[in-house]
Amino acid sequence: MPVPSAAAVDLQSELRRRLWLHLYDESGELAEGIAIYSLADPRAVRASRYVGRTAQPRSRLMQHVRTARLWLPDETPWWVKRPQLRPLYGWIRELYVQEGRLPVMLVHLWVEPGQAQRAEQEQIRAALELQLPLLNVAL
Repeated sequence: MPVPSAAAVDLQSELRRRLWLHLYDESGELAEGIAIYSLADPRAVRASRYVGRTAQPRSRLMQHVRTARLWLPDETPWWVKRPQLRPLYGWIRELYVQEGRLPVMLVHLWVEPGQAQRAEQEQIRAALELQLPLLNVAL
């Protein structure tokens, strides 16, 4: 495994310090089960760009940002194995280029694990009905 560059190590440290400030739980519910969340530009938090689900929102937000590999030169995220996800990670990289912005994660609701897929799909449909610029690849 390659040794991370000094820039990558510095950025990882910065992310650990800052990223928790970009996570908001607006559900008003006890944080149990699976979170249905969206990612958005911090300048327009109601304009969801991606909808997802996770049991651990903080870890998932960090995973999204790490996958974007912000320390690499400006280029298409070729390392993302699923090409249909490249626009999401390109968007995260674009945000970071703009004054070091990071995406905001809004937790909309918590559901039982068996209800997560359906709840996520409903959240995606609602965002599409509002004509939000989603980067999701499937319902």
